[in-house]
Amino acid sequence: MKRRVFVVALVAMFWTQAQAQAQSVAPAELRWKNELDVFVAADRQEPPVVGGILFVGSSSIRMWTGLGTAFPEQPVVIRRGFGGSRLSDCADLVHRLVLPYRPRLVVLYAGENDLAEGASPQDLLAHFVRFVQRVQMALPDTRIAYLSIKPSPSRLAHMMAMREANLLIQTHVLAHDHLDYIDVHAAMLDNDGQPRPELYLRDQLHLSAEGYGLWRQVVSAHLRP
Repeated sequence: MKRRVFVVALVAMFWTQAQAQAQSVAPAELRWKNELDVFVAADRQEPPVVGGILFVGSSSIRMWTGLGTAFPEQPVVIRRGFGGSRLSDCADLVHRLVLPYRPRLVVLYAGENDLAEGASPQDLLAHFVRFVQRVQMALPDTRIAYLSIKPSPSRLAHMMAMREANLLIQTHVLAHDHLDYIDVHAAMLDNDGQPRPELYLRDQLHLSAEGYGLWRQVVSAHLRP
């Protein structure tokens, strides 16, 4: 009896491990199905106007609840952020996140989660290039602006990687038309080069209202009417 219980437990353990492994390698569209379904439902309820500004990325975009009215001079602003997502996910999901909206400008914030999960700065550059290529292949007139990775206090261990990734992407952007680099990283540091804590919530990862106010000021300088 004890042997049978042991075998059943062992099988259950291997099954759980197999499921976890399958989820870890699942396509981004399957991994983020619930979030993507929410976007589809929102689009059905209020069909988006093409030619606007589309903000895409991870939780920093998802939690920017005032984004729709942050830039009143812009007639169409769409927010499509999904928490925990990576730059690699955004590149994989261009056909779901970007193409249906046919925006004139995409503002992308992603990459912080990639680094936290072990990706290298070179990986982020490759993901960004892939994102750009997939957008411009279908929408050659769409501009893309990359929001630099913010210096989150809770992720100081990744600060050097953040700076390297930002520099790699900025260098790439400067060499190509239709691309823009929006540096929020520098503006979020104090005079000693440390992250300004008032710009973050208690978790020292997500932005406070003051943090989003700073982002609005920096981003607005890069938006055209």
